[in-house]
Amino acid sequence: MNIEEFRNYCITKKEVTEHFPFDNDTLVFKVCNKMFALASLKRWEAGDAFINLKCDVEYTQELRAEYDSIKPGYHMHKQQWNSVYIHTGEFSSKLITDLIDHSYEMVVKGLPKKLRERL
Repeated sequence: MNIEEFRNYCITKKEVTEHFPFDNDTLVFKVCNKMFALASLKRWEAGDAFINLKCDVEYTQELRAEYDSIKPGYHMHKQQWNSVYIHTGEFSSKLITDLIDHSYEMVVKGLPKKLRERL
């Protein structure tokens, strides 16, 4: 998966917007104004691509045990976010999209009922 595929996949999800809230480097995707995916464009261009994704606490541990390229979220809450280092080639596109979907669903699950019903 390249950066355009990542962006295109995220932006097609319902109620998703893209932002650069921190700087001109960190691309952030939000659903109903809540972050679910982040990526550094500079690191992606340098060949060190990774995506920060929200994750269920138990599932984070399973993923980290199974994959060497999934680490605690870089600059994020370490129990609830993973950094998925996709530059390693360890992951299929299907797994990456599944992890993005899981992150999106985790954030949607935490939204107020009225917002969830919109989705």
